[in-house]
Amino acid sequence: MKIVKEGIVSNSDMIKNYKACREKVEETGKLYIFKNNKLDAVLLSLSEFEKLTPILEYFEKLSEEDRVVAIKLLGSVTLPHKIKKIDLEDKS
Repeated sequence: MKIVKEGIVSNSDMIKNYKACREKVEETGKLYIFKNNKLDAVLLSLSEFEKLTPILEYFEKLSEEDRVVAIKLLGSVTLPHKIKKIDLEDKS
């Protein structure tokens, strides 16, 4: 998961400056909320959430074993040339 600096906010900033944080999430699509210097939560814009919902619902219906297989397959699928392949194991 790649976290961009502009999308980071502390838990206390989120509490004190909620309106500004909401505006930031609308600009960036997601906001990473840190507590005690550790990632604590992610706030998604509604449009970002709506994009992810069908995928999340599909994965929720799979058994744990099938989820593991599906995630492994996603990393090895040959994608059409217009779709950028991403590293699912990227921990940066």
